[in-house]
Amino acid sequence: MYLDQGRLILLVCASLLACSSRFAQATEADPAQVISTPHAIQTLDGSYLPVQTLEKTVTDLMTRSCVTGLGIAIFNENKIVYLNSFGWRQKEQRLPLNVDSVMYGASFTKAVFATMVAQLVQEGILDLDKPVEQYLPKPLPEYDKYRDLANDPRYQRITLRMLLNHTAGFANFRRLNPDKKLMLHFMPGSRYAYSGDGINLAQFIVEQVTKKSVGDLMQERIFNPLHMLNTSMTWQEHFNENLAFGHDDKEKILGHNRRSSVNAAGSMDTTISDFAQFIQSLMQGKILNQQGKDILLKPGITINSVTQFPTLSSATTQDNQAIQLSYGLGWGLFQTPYGKAYFKEGHDDGWENHALVYDDKQIGIVLMSNSANGDSIFKELLEALIKDTYTPWKWEGYIPGACAVGEGVK
Repeated sequence: MYLDQGRLILLVCASLLACSSRFAQATEADPAQVISTPHAIQTLDGSYLPVQTLEKTVTDLMTRSCVTGLGIAIFNENKIVYLNSFGWRQKEQRLPLNVDSVMYGASFTKAVFATMVAQLVQEGILDLDKPVEQYLPKPLPEYDKYRDLANDPRYQRITLRMLLNHTAGFANFRRLNPDKKLMLHFMPGSRYAYSGDGINLAQFIVEQVTKKSVGDLMQERIFNPLHMLNTSMTWQEHFNENLAFGHDDKEKILGHNRRSSVNAAGSMDTTISDFAQFIQSLMQGKILNQQGKDILLKPGITINSVTQFPTLSSATTQDNQAIQLSYGLGWGLFQTPYGKAYFKEGHDDGWENHALVYDDKQIGIVLMSNSANGDSIFKELLEALIKDTYTPWKWEGYIPGACAVGEGVK
């Protein structure tokens, strides 16, 4: 009797040790295991979406639209409750995407940069409404990159707030202008026009004031405190160990640009796991307290353009008046019956990203895709996974679509 009990105890202990070992191996192989995933995700309308249904929806949409790879993070009660990846990081090599695969953040960079700027504003280091020229020891056009503005005195009106809420008057990039020169297309502060050149001028001002590289500032203030170990403003050699490649609309590999210079408009590499940590910290008021979030997410300009791109189109619409579409510092904003929401996209050849947070409901989602087709399923994913029906998907250019017959994720 006692011998049998002893054997039973030994068997139970051995079983527990084996289970513990398997769990440790699974955690090491897939950091998503660290998160205690619920059986269902709470959505905006108060209903619950079973995880099994969520994952079938994702894989069905990816197959329909030839989306090569997709990372997803979902937040309930201001914390990550679901973190997963689907598809391939390098399809031709049959290398699966995982939550620590390094992906291109694209214009997610702008949102993180703006968050860091809000910290500096809160600390009194920067003033959003002070003309940027007043931060400099000499007139802005005396710096090489800004000589083109010498004959347009309107540049003297530009503030950091205008640069960060895309109202400074620049094209997205000067290379898109007919003569490839930097120019103001309208009076600064008068309308919205998304501009990477505007963000890059904000970077120049921040670096002049702080005497530090924005790369170093982001590392010190955002990436290191949040343990974003696979995130950087420039290429790191260890990224090669788990690297995602961008893919075109036919799922052919485009590669991954190894950026050597810091660009606040879009040089950040990151992972779905790391970026989810950033969003969670922002939702919880850790990387910015409530005062800082109020600075970051204060509506600065109402948006009435028909679409976000092309940025300088003068066509207007009232379609987004009901949601009060606007822009804060580096983040788009809108209002819904569920309260306020903030969002940011990231686009480049072979990369499509979207982050959305419903602040009052404490619900959010991040989508990161290494596929040119990624944004063709974003509208449906937002609706299906968190019941978001207010995102201005037409303005975003998120047009649902299927790939040609015979193609798809395999």
